[in-house]
Amino acid sequence: MVERQIEARGIHNPRVLSAMREIPRHLFIPPPYDQSAYDDNPLPIGNGQTISQPYIVALMTDLLRPEPSDNVLEIGAGSGYQAAILSRLVRRLTTMERISAVAILARNNVTSLGIQNVEVVEGDGTQGYPQNAPYDGIIVTAATPEIPQTLTDQLADGGRLVAPVGGRDIQELVTLEKQGDIMIPECHGGVRFVPLIGKHGWEN
Repeated sequence: MVERQIEARGIHNPRVLSAMREIPRHLFIPPPYDQSAYDDNPLPIGNGQTISQPYIVALMTDLLRPEPSDNVLEIGAGSGYQAAILSRLVRRLTTMERISAVAILARNNVTSLGIQNVEVVEGDGTQGYPQNAPYDGIIVTAATPEIPQTLTDQLADGGRLVAPVGGRDIQELVTLEKQGDIMIPECHGGVRFVPLIGKHGWEN
């Protein structure tokens, strides 16, 4: 998976590749879909949610530029796979999930791997989690019509945010880098994610 789907498509950060090799993706996918865990596509995890394809997980992780000392916020825990990857790369990760059953799934999955630097919080991710801010990085793993001000307010100076921004059907993968009062954007191609539901996202 790492060699053919990720390295071959231009991701060469050795820390990201190592994390992708270490975390067993099939543990984050319910049967019978776990049989396809290492295929190059997203898969259902229940409750209308999906786990992103391995390449997109690696790409968003790479774009975040995680450092070992970083404090990071993830919006949209899903089954916990992205959180588990990031747990190998940062000091502390807070991941938010609005659906109770999915939050429990994520918590159980990261706990089963003995991961201790990830906190799973049930709540509206569009409002962020100011209790653990400021964040060196914020990663949004659901489609948002625009990047909520609540999240950029919780980003540390010099921090980066990665999010799919656009409509419900297709989005642009965007990074923002915070430099004082200025947000510097970059676009990284089209993607498709489930919608980000919440006060500052989609209504339903």
